[in-house]
Amino acid sequence: MTEDLFVAHRSLLFTVAYEMLGSAADAEDVLQESWLRWADVDRSQVREPRAYLVRIVTRQALNRLRTVSRRREEYVGEWLPEPLLTSPDVADDVELAESVSIAMLTVLETLGPTERAVFVLREVFEMPYGEIAEATGKSAGAVRQIARRAREHVAARRPRVQVSRSEQQAVVERFLAALRTGELQELLEIMAPDVVMIADGGGIVAAALAPIHGAEEVARLLARAKRVVTELELTTVWLNGAPAGRIEFDGEPAAVSLEVENGRIARIYVVRNPRKLTRLDEQAELAR
Repeated sequence: MTEDLFVAHRSLLFTVAYEMLGSAADAEDVLQESWLRWADVDRSQVREPRAYLVRIVTRQALNRLRTVSRRREEYVGEWLPEPLLTSPDVADDVELAESVSIAMLTVLETLGPTERAVFVLREVFEMPYGEIAEATGKSAGAVRQIARRAREHVAARRPRVQVSRSEQQAVVERFLAALRTGELQELLEIMAPDVVMIADGGGIVAAALAPIHGAEEVARLLARAKRVVTELELTTVWLNGAPAGRIEFDGEPAAVSLEVENGRIARIYVVRNPRKLTRLDEQAELAR
């Protein structure tokens, strides 16, 4: 029974941990720690297994988040969330797809650990304030205040425009086609003038250490990639609930997610850190 209940809610629990941490590897560690604690629980005292399991995972994720937050301060270059291969079905739940998008997870990185937990549990999973209070060790009144501040913080930084999956896919395909030719003008035409590119190499592979601003600078850098690699493979894939790109630079993988506004690219997120690309061939099961 213990195992069945945990397994039944595993996709939900993984999604909670992943949204709090932005890392599938850390989320899996949290689930393992949570399972060990769940195995010792007297189930006869548990009235709502789903809520109880979410509380366990939230507490473990908060502990992990406080630890990794200190590690991320020493990270080489820009830190981006770990991309996940997902099915197109994830996009059917618009709120879930937005909450796991690379753009949103990057915004959530600007919240403190408790603010992030409260935001995720309230705004994504619609948990009652009382349950969130139990999970975070705060009073219900404090949780309400934290939730309000977190909402305002995220609203000021989240993507301004939501686009349909067909528009997103069309822009991704145009972007990959422009990369394939390496033509500067084609790249410029698909980007907004104030586009920003953020790359994450983790100090392991080559990547810009700071965001690159402006269509001219970004396009020149991307056009150069075509000239300096021997083999360039580009594929449209579904990452974090949206069409995105998988790129192989001479056999080295990268994941590219785009933020689209008014038919043009506003932000480009490039993950090259190989430690964050181990799941590009394994579809993640997300739920809420």
